[in-house]
Amino acid sequence: MSTSALPPLNPLLQTCGKRTRDIFASCPDDSMVEEEKSARIRLSVKMNDEYKDVRELPASLLAQQGPVGPARPREQRKAITAGPSSDTSRMIAAIDNTPTPQPSTFTSNNNLSKALQLHKTTRTIKPTYHPPWKLMRVISGHLGWVRSVAVEPGNQWFATGAGDRVIKIWDLASGELKLSLTGHISTVRGLAVSSRHPYLFSCGEDKMVKCWDLEANKVIRHYHGHLSGVYALSLHPTLDILVTSGRDASARVWDMRTKAQIHVLAGHTATVADVKCQESDPQVITGSMDSTVRLWDLAAGKTMVTLTHHKKSVRALAIHPTEYSFASASAGGNNIKKWKCPEGTFVFNFSGHNAIINTLSVNSEGVFFSGGDNGTLTLWDYDTGTAFQNMDDIPQPGSLEAEAGVFCSTFDATGTRLITGGADKTIKVYAEQSQ
Repeated sequence: MSTSALPPLNPLLQTCGKRTRDIFASCPDDSMVEEEKSARIRLSVKMNDEYKDVRELPASLLAQQGPVGPARPREQRKAITAGPSSDTSRMIAAIDNTPTPQPSTFTSNNNLSKALQLHKTTRTIKPTYHPPWKLMRVISGHLGWVRSVAVEPGNQWFATGAGDRVIKIWDLASGELKLSLTGHISTVRGLAVSSRHPYLFSCGEDKMVKCWDLEANKVIRHYHGHLSGVYALSLHPTLDILVTSGRDASARVWDMRTKAQIHVLAGHTATVADVKCQESDPQVITGSMDSTVRLWDLAAGKTMVTLTHHKKSVRALAIHPTEYSFASASAGGNNIKKWKCPEGTFVFNFSGHNAIINTLSVNSEGVFFSGGDNGTLTLWDYDTGTAFQNMDDIPQPGSLEAEAGVFCSTFDATGTRLITGGADKTIKVYAEQSQ
């Protein structure tokens, strides 16, 4: 195609320029400003369309609203002067003033500081005073680590089980040996004395759970079913049942009389190191080396709640005798935790005992004891989590320094004596110091 057929460019450009000018000439420039009247109409229409239904809270939510918070400080603030200012917010306030502004509850700084002070005082609860405890007696007699201890409900004697496979019965007042029971073929890890029958229950690393008749001083029942060592046992306070737990990652519920296995409480994935029973739900609580604590529905034999707050294996549990709460312990910092029943609500950490905690005990006065693998003992105020005494387990002459571990503990029936068993093969009795 030849170039002579194309129309000339100049007239085309002129026409195009003219059209462009005609289009854009009618557009408003910066000098044109919207009239205030039309702006008000536009805003009020928009507010009515978009916000009519949400200007005020529904009555149910309004009822829940608390009083208005602190007033703004009175001192003069420097205003930012740069940048374009907008009158829109002022105009909106003029058109619609809902919700009506309420006077502040803190009209002066003085009231605010008073309220903050009150808030601070309500947070800090003063711990109850507990007299210090001291070592009163050291009882020797076992030939192995003392792994379990239980006090008889009449408070006349207590039993201990150890790595020498013997259960020994001691007089609580004098500390004299009354009886030795043999029958286990491995370490005795758990003991419990029934408050309603003349029975002593024991369990050990030999997978055995035995019931001893204390009138005849012999074994009258065996409970067969655990597949590995049995580490802990607990008696139900009102029902004739016994709960045991161990290395097979299960807790087992037994009928005391018929020896029948009622439930296998399965769900943990590692050794169940401790188990506790109480009258009201949750009636069974277990602590495991899988670093969880489980609360069980005893009737159904199922887990009600799994508590996963611990970072390491849970080795010890303690149920408060009157408060409907319990504590659990593992290794490391912030390792002792208090929980509220029945849901297992976390209350607070007992922080400060940085050791592997093997044993916990609490009495009705609110004295809470934790014993560590390294021989450290701490006594706490159970209500506030305040440690009021730290002690060290002193290994007996002839023991190695490394044998300063505490494995088991219990308060006597009065709560005034604390009995511990340790790695130096001795039993130590602590008592409150009289004023």
